Amino acid sequence: MVVSMTLHEAMAARVERGEFPGIVTLVARGDQVRVDAIGTTALGGDVPMRRDTVFRIASLTKPVLAAATMILVEDDLIDLEEPVHRLLPELAGQRVLARIDGPLDDTVAPHRPVTVEDLLTFRMGFGLITEPSFDPPWPINQRANELGLVLGPPDPRTPHGPDEWIRRFGTLPLMRQPGEQWQYNAGTLVLGVLLARAAGKPLGDVLRERLFEPLGMRETGFWLPATRARELPSYYLTEPGAGTMTERTDTGPEIWSKPPVFPSGSGGLISTVDEYHAFARMLLDRGVHGGTRLLSEQSVELMTSNRLTPAQVESAGVLLGGAGWGLGMAVTVTADATSGPGRYGWSGGYGTTWFNDPHEGLTAIAFTQVSDFLWSGAQQEFERLAYL
Repeated sequence: MVVSMTLHEAMAARVERGEFPGIVTLVARGDQVRVDAIGTTALGGDVPMRRDTVFRIASLTKPVLAAATMILVEDDLIDLEEPVHRLLPELAGQRVLARIDGPLDDTVAPHRPVTVEDLLTFRMGFGLITEPSFDPPWPINQRANELGLVLGPPDPRTPHGPDEWIRRFGTLPLMRQPGEQWQYNAGTLVLGVLLARAAGKPLGDVLRERLFEPLGMRETGFWLPATRARELPSYYLTEPGAGTMTERTDTGPEIWSKPPVFPSGSGGLISTVDEYHAFARMLLDRGVHGGTRLLSEQSVELMTSNRLTPAQVESAGVLLGGAGWGLGMAVTVTADATSGPGRYGWSGGYGTTWFNDPHEGLTAIAFTQVSDFLWSGAQQEFERLAYL
């Protein structure tokens, strides 16, 4: 493979300017894989980024959870169309707010039950929105915060285990009718609890046995041994309204050196670029890894096809940016400057991103630990240059 240095030079220039201390990128077409580790794991630090550096991947957890869901569907442990209250009876009595910003006791009956597919497509009737803000001071959001559910950013973490978490969540009404609108994040938090119950074991064991071990993803999971956790890069963020990027310490190595109380199916995993590539390559190969089929072609097709209506895409606003949503990941529905429709993938709030372009046979992954990477223009530059 003839390696263009354009991507390397662009990312190295951003590291030089101090936009992020370091980055690891992976671009693959077929068996030709290029990995580039640039910079260090902390601003002013001297530990270099390496190919095997482990990163908090945040919402890149969601596509992994979707794949695990489809494996359990193929095993007939769950069905996409079944009501979630079969496995989560705590949610059986949920009603729907008459008005999303109204009082919690002003509710109506749901038109239909929430299904497993609703969780995957983020149309369960509950979750984050973009307007008027990500966390408007509505009674429903205030109550969720009081309950310690941590429905948005993953840190600081919820103190509640899965059973107590789902019990508390079940005391809330839904924001909207099931199937009505795309709302981010809550669906995969609920789904993680559901998968553990369906399989009869903790979510981490489900993911390890059904995906990580078959794919050779030995370090991907919800925690690391303490010696490896200490190698996690520092995490940085420019807070809204602030002018400077600061280090966040509420997701330090000590947090990641033991199993979490609540394994988050929305944002709880750590991984490396090569291990995430193994997962991405399996999807690009239509469910096959190393000659072994892990997912049916039909399951991969469902995951990577848009499930939203045009109105739902539009109402998602900046979170989807005009893309659609399959099962656990975004799917482009129109051509852009780099590719036609059908590219799929997602990003993680700590500063990680991935996409597959099946028309080009292309996988592109970039891992940092700086949230600003996602909105500074760096992510968009990476995606464009990955095609060159």
